[in-house]
Amino acid sequence: MTTTQTDDTSVGDLLREWRTRRRYSQLALSSETGISTRHISFVETGRARPSSEMIQRFSDALSIPLREQNRLLLRGGFAPAYPERPLEHDELASARRAVREVLVAHEPNPALAVDRLWNVVDSNAGVALLTSLVAPELLEGTINALRLTLHPDGLAPHLDNLVEWRAAVLSALLRGAEARGDDEMFALHDELAAYPVARAKIGHEDPRPRVYVPMVLRVDDAVLSFLSVISTFGTPLDVTVSELAIETFVPADAATGEWLRRHVGRE
Repeated sequence: MTTTQTDDTSVGDLLREWRTRRRYSQLALSSETGISTRHISFVETGRARPSSEMIQRFSDALSIPLREQNRLLLRGGFAPAYPERPLEHDELASARRAVREVLVAHEPNPALAVDRLWNVVDSNAGVALLTSLVAPELLEGTINALRLTLHPDGLAPHLDNLVEWRAAVLSALLRGAEARGDDEMFALHDELAAYPVARAKIGHEDPRPRVYVPMVLRVDDAVLSFLSVISTFGTPLDVTVSELAIETFVPADAATGEWLRRHVGRE
C-alpha cells in the first residue's frame, strides 16, 4: 500500500507510519527501545518532541533506511546524520573500487550494480550479453535494469519463462517499496506491471518443483538459465552506498556456464 508523505508531515506522523509499516505495537516498540508507551504516544500525537538520540533509537528498532532516518531528523528539527553524496564523489572512491572489483571478479557471469530504483551505475563485460538483445532506445540516458528486463522491446521477448520471472521481479520490487515506504519504487512497480505480456508467453512455465525462479534466456539457438544473486554493503554510513546493490546472474546449469566462457570476453 502506498503512503504518500507530504512536506508538512510531522516527525510523529512519520514515526507512527514506520511503526505501523513494521507491524509494531506501541508496547512492542517500547520493549525494543526502552521508551515508555506513554512517551511514544506523546511523540506520535505531537505532544512531545523527540530528541535526535530518541529518533535514532526508534530508527534502529524499526530498521528504517538511512534516507528516511535523515528525513525523520529533519522533521524533528535536527541535521541529517548520514551524508548523501553522488557515487562519483571523491570520498566514495573506495566504494566504487569495491563495486568494480566485485563486478570484474564475477566475469564471465553478467553482473551489474544498481541504485534503489534499479538504475544501473556500473556493469561488467557479461552484461553486454543482455544489452545486445534490447532496443537501442532502452540504452539511452539512465538505464533501468528492471525496465530493460520486462519492457516489450527489452529482454521480455527473449525470456522463455517471462510470466514466471515477471511475477518474481514485480513481487520483489513491491516488497522493497513497502519495506522502504518509497513512492518512487511504487511508481516503478506500477509502470512495469502495466507492460503487456505476449499471449505466446502465457502458460509456458516449467511445472517441475524448484528452490528458486531462474531467468531462462534464449540467445540465438542457446537457452541459458540463470540464478539471480543480490549483494549489498554490510555496514554503510552513506545514503548512496546504503542503497547500492550488485545483482549477479550465476549459471543455473553447466551448459550456461560453458556458453558464457565461450561467448563473453573480459575487458
